[in-house]
Amino acid sequence: MALLLAALAPVFFIIIYVYLKDKYEKEPKQLMLIAFVLGAVISIIITSIMYYVFDWFLPLKDRSDVVQQFIKAFFVVGLTEEFSKYVIVRYFAQNRKAFNEAFDGIVYAVMVSMGFAATENIFYVFESGFETAFLRAITAIPAHATFGVLMGYFMGKAKFSNNKVVLNLSGLVLAIVFHGAYDFFLFIDSIPGIWIGAFLSLFIGVLLSRQAIKHHQENSRFKNEL
Repeated sequence: MALLLAALAPVFFIIIYVYLKDKYEKEPKQLMLIAFVLGAVISIIITSIMYYVFDWFLPLKDRSDVVQQFIKAFFVVGLTEEFSKYVIVRYFAQNRKAFNEAFDGIVYAVMVSMGFAATENIFYVFESGFETAFLRAITAIPAHATFGVLMGYFMGKAKFSNNKVVLNLSGLVLAIVFHGAYDFFLFIDSIPGIWIGAFLSLFIGVLLSRQAIKHHQENSRFKNEL
């Protein structure tokens, strides 16, 4: 039970944080829960299938090969995980009536991302213990949150734009780029100190995420109704 709490605590902290940032017209808790569960189950299934396909056609086993690790970070891990989240936000959340302001893109994308992160974190923490729980609480979980915010920022704009396809895909691509950059620097363990790049990319992602949240808050269509 303690390990489970350690795995889930940072996830729920981020969920509460984003929920409180949705100041003017909060999302139905039922839809948020469904988005979380879909992220925890369906996204994991989609990712697992895509991993299997990639591993079958494009096995990348050499951790010392920078090119292989670049492909793995951006086109295997980044692409598969973010795409699996994207399809849920796009086809479950974006067309719903409750999705009625741009900030909702951030809310639903983060909920799906935190569902995915929760399942992933449980596996890692149960396998490796409290030290891993602490490390991931300040790295991987916030990273998944930033990927979700950046994706959701553009998907929120897309809902109310004539350039829906471009904006939706912009969100997906941005999430893949930041996810890929974060993982790439962690995958290259043959170069001393290169892991610092992962924390730099996370730091930049956090800064951009805060700006994205602030922008959608300030431009909420419900802001002047309170």
